[in-house]
Amino acid sequence: MTDTARDLSTVLLLSGNEAIARGAWEAGVHLGSGYPGTPSSEILPALKDLGDAYVEWSVNEKVALEVAAGASIAGARTLTTTKHVGLNVAADPLFTLSYTGVEGGMVIAVADDPSMHSSQNEQDSRNYARAAKVPMLQPADSQEARDMTMRAYEISERFDTPVLVGVVTRICHSDGIVEVAPREDVELRGDLEKQPEKFVMVPGHARKARVVMAERMKKLVAFAEETDLTREEMGGRSLGIIAGGTAYTYAREAFPEASFLKLGLVWPLPPERILAFAEKVDRLFVVEELDPFLTEQISALGVDVEEVDDRFRIGELLPGRVREMITGEAPPETDADADLPPRPPTLCAGCPHRSVFAALRKLKAYVTGDIGCYTLGTLPPLEALHTCLCMGGGVSEAHGIQKVRGHEAPVVAVIGDSTFTHTGVAGLINIAYNAGVSTIVIMDNRTTAMTGGQVHPGVGVTLSGMPGRELDFVKLAEAVGIEHVTVVDPYEVAETEQALREAMDTAEPSVVITRHPCILEVEERHPAPALEIDACIHCAQCIRIGCPALSNAAAEGDKPLPAIDTVLCTGCLMCAQVCPVDALQVPEDGEGDE
Repeated sequence: MTDTARDLSTVLLLSGNEAIARGAWEAGVHLGSGYPGTPSSEILPALKDLGDAYVEWSVNEKVALEVAAGASIAGARTLTTTKHVGLNVAADPLFTLSYTGVEGGMVIAVADDPSMHSSQNEQDSRNYARAAKVPMLQPADSQEARDMTMRAYEISERFDTPVLVGVVTRICHSDGIVEVAPREDVELRGDLEKQPEKFVMVPGHARKARVVMAERMKKLVAFAEETDLTREEMGGRSLGIIAGGTAYTYAREAFPEASFLKLGLVWPLPPERILAFAEKVDRLFVVEELDPFLTEQISALGVDVEEVDDRFRIGELLPGRVREMITGEAPPETDADADLPPRPPTLCAGCPHRSVFAALRKLKAYVTGDIGCYTLGTLPPLEALHTCLCMGGGVSEAHGIQKVRGHEAPVVAVIGDSTFTHTGVAGLINIAYNAGVSTIVIMDNRTTAMTGGQVHPGVGVTLSGMPGRELDFVKLAEAVGIEHVTVVDPYEVAETEQALREAMDTAEPSVVITRHPCILEVEERHPAPALEIDACIHCAQCIRIGCPALSNAAAEGDKPLPAIDTVLCTGCLMCAQVCPVDALQVPEDGEGDE
């Protein structure tokens, strides 16, 4: 159907994330679960907005996949969403779900982040498909994201397996025209039957399931050989390219005259179709982002695949990089390559985390960190975060450092409220159980801020907007054995510093909860008072807290003098509180000069 002939009532402009949600919804999905993580965060909210399905933010990706497993056992079609590192968290149930199989169709949408736009590592999730022995589809645009998600449910139920739908940042956040259809009315499959041999993976059952898995993979390979998810696009025979997902889109733009074997099902692969395609072209390249996943499998078939430089295994591919990969010609520079003023990431003006880092820097703490906005505390001028490994990792790292270094240096772990519920609780239990003395700071800004302000158990509201039980961090910390627990408002700078000092001086494990809403989530903001600057001693203490509303005007020679951007200023008054001589003052009328 041509663009002009389309029925506009069935056409929508959707991002890849929205298209995945739409595909799951049209396929009659009953339940969606996940944990927010860029670039996958928008899938579940889009599914929730479509209605008809139960949708939740689970406390972490492992729990989300287990929730989906339960619903699948009950006969429901399910969708679980995660970013690449979240699939690591969910890997434990994933590998065993490959043994148990499913009842209702189970789809896992996993979003990789080449070039690490918002991630701590690059990871190629195609490796999970091979390792867990489950099929994986890889859409190349929004239309395919919708279509392949729908097909994934058919494959899941036909072959009794979870199915991965793998996307990347450019698919997740790029919009495309998508032809859509009404929702399919799908009933729960069968009754809730007790099937211990299928769903209880004791060794005796698992050994039998392992044989079934091997037979399933043979059937999936046969399916790969005939499915229209993979197709040949023959052009000139001098150059042949095998690719899937965004790599196909980039290669198609770079070499429109080439012949392509476009893989929609990237695991398992179709050996006969690959061998037949290779015979039709003079030179054969495999274009793929990150790991040489396809390259290694295709080379193992005896196909002569031309080598590419290892530098193309790092970061995103773009059409220019693909052309350079194959021809050796670097793309010409464009205006977009021109030098731009540096714009380093920073905590927002008015961010409640800022005073915590300022205090920890002053107290010379060794700070183990975590994944979230507060990771930015490592950058100048705060420079008060010294490790960041993974979700929940900072809590356990602090314990490890303390156990081998004792009190040689004060060790403090900082963790966000959502991250604490994700994977921080176990680390805190471990500290209490193993007689650690670390200080843990739960930076409670009442939201999952970095990924877009999603709710979590600490706020007591669910994704659907229904009230839930609000997790009490104080009672939780006390319940696991922490006796020294303090709650403080980080906008009160002196009180925050004092609470941290006392906790760090305590010869037992301690928790400090710094509680203030994220400035971006405050519903009613009050106009910030225009501060007056008088009798400044040029110490730059206010500038060193790293607020983007404060800059060094250097109005008096080379001596630092603060300048306040009243547009950015939120009126948190942290700068005024750190000034040793009270040079930053709120005017008596609360307004001051514009």
